[in-house]
Amino acid sequence: MKKSQVTVGIIGFGTVGTGVARILLEKKDELKRRLGFPLVLSKIADIDIKKKRDIKLPKGILTNNANEILDDPEIDIVVELIGGVHPAKDFIIKAIKNGKHVVTANKALLATEGSNIFAIAKKNKIELGFEASVAGGIPIIKVVREALVGNRIKTVYGIINGTSNYILTKMTEEKVEFSQALKEAQALGYAEADPTFDVEGIDSAHKLAILASLSFGIPISFSKIYTEGITKITPLDIDFASELGYKIKLLAIAKQGNGEVELRVHPTMLPKEYLISNVDRVFNAVYIDADAVGASLYYGRGAGEMPTASAVMSDIADIARNITTGSVGRIQGIGMPEKPNVRIKHTDDIVSRYYFRFWAIDKPGVLSKIAGILGAHNISIESVIQKVRKKEKAVPLVMMTHEARERDVRAALKKIDKLPLVSGKATVIRVEAREE
Repeated sequence: MKKSQVTVGIIGFGTVGTGVARILLEKKDELKRRLGFPLVLSKIADIDIKKKRDIKLPKGILTNNANEILDDPEIDIVVELIGGVHPAKDFIIKAIKNGKHVVTANKALLATEGSNIFAIAKKNKIELGFEASVAGGIPIIKVVREALVGNRIKTVYGIINGTSNYILTKMTEEKVEFSQALKEAQALGYAEADPTFDVEGIDSAHKLAILASLSFGIPISFSKIYTEGITKITPLDIDFASELGYKIKLLAIAKQGNGEVELRVHPTMLPKEYLISNVDRVFNAVYIDADAVGASLYYGRGAGEMPTASAVMSDIADIARNITTGSVGRIQGIGMPEKPNVRIKHTDDIVSRYYFRFWAIDKPGVLSKIAGILGAHNISIESVIQKVRKKEKAVPLVMMTHEARERDVRAALKKIDKLPLVSGKATVIRVEAREE
């Protein structure tokens, strides 16, 4: 049914919710001019409606009862911005079953429960917007779903967690340890009191699950993503990377080839000359290589009140246009084939180049012993850095490899770590760069 105006309700009045309300209220005339019809903010629900916020609201718009939005027949679009799985999932499903379209920025929910939610939305002929769930203000969902529809995407990789990128930038620029960089990120509000999701790569994996599903037409596969965080990265490794011509970034990587898709999140060494290597601090970037358009890079702010609110607003506007023109369902929500024609590659089968750092006892024969074990496991060495003798018993020994299989690398390192000539476990960082 076509409508002359579209009414919106927001559940969650935190940072992003405030930003969305600000745009809807302060730019209502401009939005009406651009869309050709008014967007009306009807209700905002939040647990704390007495907290002072830097925004002027119409009288009576706030409520602490989300059902006032979910059960209101006049509200067309429900915007869920509370985060987490519950009660967000329950609110979204109730909204869908009540015939309301939904916009969410909730990447954790979509990555873990999205298949079910999208199926319910499809069954009820409801639109679910999720632009803000990946890379904040960068319109990457729209790019993949619409702008690149004529492409076969081969590779997607990105810096899609601003907290980890800020920490690695501080460690690189100021030569500080991870713990110190984390404390500064927390003091500035870039990192949560519990930063686990960010620094352990979980947040990036949530976003990659969504992006990969759109890019390759596979079910949302968060549980199958190899995930490793940045907590073990040291200034020493950053210095070695720089000496070798690389920078270290937490990268989310998805690649398609030979009927398989590989999905992984981990610290990655990238050549300094790559554009994405120079994306620093809290900024995000996504690189896409596709058959028709070739390589493209999308850069911007990945979080924050207004960048994320901007992405939420793009979904509200798109859905509102579809409502007023009677074209709901114009674009499929997400790829969910009943029988996917690709499978998720097992981590053991992934092929990459590698950086190894060992603490080796400074005695003759150590290098040849380690090289022998690597060679026996089909791992070819590209270059070696062995620092000069010091008073310490163990010195850093760094090796860069040609392409090798993950299974072989793990087996070789298991043997090397047991050598009496090696102190502690090896540091391993994967390298994302073409072989020369």
